[in-house]
Order: sequence, then structure tokens, then C-alpha cells
Amino acid sequence: MSQNKHEIRLDDFRHRLPLDVRWGDVDVLGHVNNAKYFTYDESSRIAYFEPFGAADPRMWKDYGLILASIGADFIQQVHYPAQLTVGTRVTKIGRSSMNTLSGLFVGDQVMAAVRGVLVWFDYVNQKAMPVPEHIRAAIRAREAVAPEE
Repeated sequence: MSQNKHEIRLDDFRHRLPLDVRWGDVDVLGHVNNAKYFTYDESSRIAYFEPFGAADPRMWKDYGLILASIGADFIQQVHYPAQLTVGTRVTKIGRSSMNTLSGLFVGDQVMAAVRGVLVWFDYVNQKAMPVPEHIRAAIRAREAVAPEE
């Protein structure tokens, strides 16, 4: 899949989180406030990685992920009421980091794209560490589009 914001398709995401737009998400201009897209991404990103912590009691205590960077492309306005589908996937896995993409959809129509960089992090020693092979394998197995490595 291309990273072009207009070529993001719902079918490229196996992980999907339905979210209702709340009245409080809308700003004075009548559309969802730009900061809310980062909250929608966070909800989906956390849900994406929750199963990894369920399988490993040390995850989120001794090591896990931290967000290093985030950005968004706002493609179309979202108005209240709306039902969003937030698809999240890992697009690239590096030595100690991974890139994520969340597509925010109303129906099949992409409304926004949120891109992040996550770092696999040793919370005890406060430093980056290599992404474990079992995490890499689990991510590769769950993705519809294979992440770059």
C-alpha cells in the first residue's frame, strides 16, 4: 500500500476500532476538533497493542512502547453525529522503533491519516531497546499489508 494519504483503504487494516463521535469532540466551526484525531488514534493504537501485554506480565511494567512522534493529515471534515472506524497498523519495524498508521474512516471514506513513531523502550533503564523477535513475528502475522523491515 502506498503511504499517499488519498490511497489509504479500510481493507488494509485488520485491526479496527469503532468509535462514536461525541458532541464534545466538535469545535465552534462545527467539525471534529483536530486534537481529537490524536485521541482517536491513541485509543486504537492502545487496543492494537493490548494483546501483547496480556501475554507478557512484564510488558508495560519493565518494557513496552513509548510514542516518539505523531502527525496527521486531515483529508475531510467529520461532523457530529458520526460513527468512525479507526484502523491501525504497523507500516515499518526498525531495530528499536516502528511506524504506525491509523486511518480514520466514515464508512469506506478516509477522513484522516495519523502517523506515529513508537520506540520499544526499557522503562527500568530509561533507554531504547531492540524490538523482540516474538513481537515482530506477532505484528507480521496480524497485518494485512506486511510492514517494511
